[in-house]
Amino acid sequence: MAATKIISIRSTEADAIAYIANPEKTDNGRLICTFGCSENPVRASTDFEKIRAKGTGRNKILSHHFIQSFSPGEITPENALQVGIELCQKFLGDEYQYYLAVHNDKEHIHLHCIFNNVNMVDGRTFETHADQGDKQNRKWVNLRNMSDEICKKHCLSVIENPENSKGKTYYEWDMDRQGLSWKAKLKFAIDQVVKESNNFEDFLQKCKARNIEVVYNPEHVIDLKFRLAGQQKFTRARTLGWYYETKQILKRIDLYNGIIRTPEKSALIDTHSEKMQSSSTLQNWAEIENMKRTSKALNQLTQYTEKDRESIEKKLFSAHTQIGFWVDKLNTLKTEIDDLDVKIKIAKKVRKLKPVMDKLKTLSGREKRRYESENQTEISAYRSSAKQLKELFPTGSVPTPESMEKKRNALAEERSIKHDEYLSMKAKVSELEKSRKTVDDYLRNQRNMQKKRKKDDLE
Repeated sequence: MAATKIISIRSTEADAIAYIANPEKTDNGRLICTFGCSENPVRASTDFEKIRAKGTGRNKILSHHFIQSFSPGEITPENALQVGIELCQKFLGDEYQYYLAVHNDKEHIHLHCIFNNVNMVDGRTFETHADQGDKQNRKWVNLRNMSDEICKKHCLSVIENPENSKGKTYYEWDMDRQGLSWKAKLKFAIDQVVKESNNFEDFLQKCKARNIEVVYNPEHVIDLKFRLAGQQKFTRARTLGWYYETKQILKRIDLYNGIIRTPEKSALIDTHSEKMQSSSTLQNWAEIENMKRTSKALNQLTQYTEKDRESIEKKLFSAHTQIGFWVDKLNTLKTEIDDLDVKIKIAKKVRKLKPVMDKLKTLSGREKRRYESENQTEISAYRSSAKQLKELFPTGSVPTPESMEKKRNALAEERSIKHDEYLSMKAKVSELEKSRKTVDDYLRNQRNMQKKRKKDDLE
């Protein structure tokens, strides 16, 4: 999640700018942006000093330094630079010189910004313009709020409650704002826990920490059930979809932790079976056939990557990670589609039963009571559905079923296209895995045969 902090610089300003401008941290200066000053760190400090010399009064603070950090894997360095520029424009209003640099030398992308304490427009200090209430707190709150606003715009996670550091992505924030079906909320909550878990046991513990009750019994057919805080009944993992069943959750956790567990069947013929061992003719045939299949596998490997084993492993890891991301995209689209299905169904029910309620409003006295008695089921269903619709759209602005269906169909079409691309990628990875396994098995068999020949020679 994006986090910010700000500190004041009272000396060694040039050294501070030189540190954030380090070519090894900024891709040889590619990830640097300045406003009103030079990209050369020493000259930038001199440019700052020239403005300070024209300022009003004397101040011990030379400049300020703020840092914005992002979650690992959440943003690219280029996008972080764009976010930083937007934050500087909003926070400093093109009134202060600044030196902005994105660092990509650590697991998490983060940016540094050093800006002059003296305003270029009126020569006053930053503290003077922010002198309302507690100055330090005022500066921090303004920066943090602006950072959060920009991060939400770019669909990045933010710290909703700084005191307990619990982050919320823009998607979650937006869904909470406009209302969401309980099933979609539960699926989304589970997705977040999966991404943070080290293993399945850790997943179960983190679910409890996130107010998701879990019942896991591997001996039962229905081995996994969830219940979100406020939900009356437990929901079977299978009801949420195959993506939330135990086996899939295990695979997803592995993918997020860089673990590849995809045992593929080898294309080689098993020469250790009793049938093969009893016939030298079959053994010779199998060995020649395995050589052919291994040669074919090597050709397939060179089609995708080098023969070097380490390089193959890196390519495979990258491919499996991409598959994990594709599955996440498909699942997110599925969640949105399912959620719209729920909303469409309720909205149509309300529309269908509305004439009953409209007529009820025109009646009074004994006639109204008789009508209520005769249409009790419909009236109760309308009130229940209308209440659900109000919970899903708390602002009161409810889209028509037709507009929601149009959006749902567009999402379904997008998901269909992405699913075809996912299957194509998965097929290539499966072929690559099988080829690698075939080559490994052949080389291992060759080593075993050499050992056996040496042993026979010694005897």
